[in-house]
Amino acid sequence: MVLKDAANAVKALCKGINPTASFLGILYVERFFKKGGVAMKVKVFKMSSFTESISGGNPAGVVMEGLLSESQMKKTAAVVNCSETAFVSESDEADFKVRFFTPVSEVDLCGHATIATFALMFLKKKLQAGRYSQQTKAGVLGIEIQPDGQIMMEQALPQFGEEIDKDEVAKVFGIDKKAFSDELPIQVVSTGLRDIIVPVRSFSILNSLKPDFEKVGVLAVKHNSAGFHFFTKDRNGFDASCRNFAPHLGINEEPATGTASGALGCYLVRKGICSSGHVMVFEQGYSMEKPSAVKAVVSESNGAITKVQVGGKAVFLEQIEVEI
Repeated sequence: MVLKDAANAVKALCKGINPTASFLGILYVERFFKKGGVAMKVKVFKMSSFTESISGGNPAGVVMEGLLSESQMKKTAAVVNCSETAFVSESDEADFKVRFFTPVSEVDLCGHATIATFALMFLKKKLQAGRYSQQTKAGVLGIEIQPDGQIMMEQALPQFGEEIDKDEVAKVFGIDKKAFSDELPIQVVSTGLRDIIVPVRSFSILNSLKPDFEKVGVLAVKHNSAGFHFFTKDRNGFDASCRNFAPHLGINEEPATGTASGALGCYLVRKGICSSGHVMVFEQGYSMEKPSAVKAVVSESNGAITKVQVGGKAVFLEQIEVEI
């Protein structure tokens, strides 16, 4: 009764002032009074990004309860067990603050979970088509919701890092170094996360990778990287076909990777393979039977990249409650 009375008191106090304050206040009271190891229930919306079908795309969790502690976010993400779960709260710097957790750790930015978050708010009519901003650990980034529900997210301007020896990558992925492009390097590129961009000669090579996940994770950590993003242009209808591996973050392989797609787009424009302003379309997830399509647009001015956008659509999968 104490919990119920306290929650009702907060609701009455906030009535007519701010519905969000009432909602967040009740959540605070509930958590304040829950003691003795009683499990907390967290509402999670599961979306699949970079697809228009529930059979494709990359699933992400979205949690709209803004008063969870970091420990509670970690526990929730571990239970949800999507490659990333997004946690939305209020921000003094942007329209929303969003944090991203894999099942094992926090990451600065996640493309597909961003798409899922804003697609969910559009689907629930919390947001209309227009421009918004999100505060992330990679900075304050712009979001565009298009009238058809497509979400385009801005990413940080690229930082081009070191080139990586082809021999050490070949060893951990079970392929010969001749599988890699002769003209293009294996290189770290960041648009918020350090991704290792790996060009291979053909679609058949892309699908023949045999990663030793433990060694892949060790090599990614050695280069302070979010993971390996393999691609080839050997397939009509797409600007690139891709696979992404991040086992050190609890993600052996991912069916669609927004942040790495932004890095790849910058790589292709910088190398002169794709042109500034061109809407690039990358396929991913076919090796996992989760076909996905990620769009990327990279703009240049006077030889310098001035804007990076990645996007696509997302579909609703289910709403669940998890106990932590």
